[in-house]
Amino acid sequence: MANTVIKAEAIHKFFGKKHILQDISLEISQGEIFGILGPSGCGKTTLIKLISGMLTANSGHVSVLGQSMPSKKVLRQIGYMAQSEALYLDLTARENLEYYRRQRGVAGGHVVDDALEQVGLADTGKKKFKAFSLGMKQRLGLALALMNRPDLLLLDEPINGLDPEGIVDFRNLLLELNRQYQITILVSSHILSELQNLATCYGFID
Repeated sequence: MANTVIKAEAIHKFFGKKHILQDISLEISQGEIFGILGPSGCGKTTLIKLISGMLTANSGHVSVLGQSMPSKKVLRQIGYMAQSEALYLDLTARENLEYYRRQRGVAGGHVVDDALEQVGLADTGKKKFKAFSLGMKQRLGLALALMNRPDLLLLDEPINGLDPEGIVDFRNLLLELNRQYQITILVSSHILSELQNLATCYGFID
């Protein structure tokens, strides 16, 4: 039986008087690609931030890899890719990752090379981030999330704005990461058709 990677029980989240998430529960097993679907503004990003430990719930409980969140120990095992990564326009792919590697205290410079290889950006050379296509920018954001060799990837609408070819390329990349490294993936979207060839299980937020 697969181990439980994420377990959320009766989550409620408020911002001021606004009720963002109401009684959300889910359980995700090791090796799954779990798709969270719902319209824009329904709370998908908030839920991902609760799971990552960036936010705390007003009530309910979230555990990841058997630890209550937030947990510094578990954070080292999570890769998080936001909708808009804070990557530097005038740096190359390698320079961007090296900056964040040092900032986050990730040991071993080889992790930069490994992450770039995993996402197919090992040969971008001196090309600056501002000259990247949207697909390349998304791949670099994914490389940043992979740099600490996570057991869990949290991806917040990663295929927004990509053209059909870019969506297929990114989807195939995630499937390969899941297959080769057994990484559990939680990915959000507001379009079911974008995830139907990727996710092994779905959760819907109204």
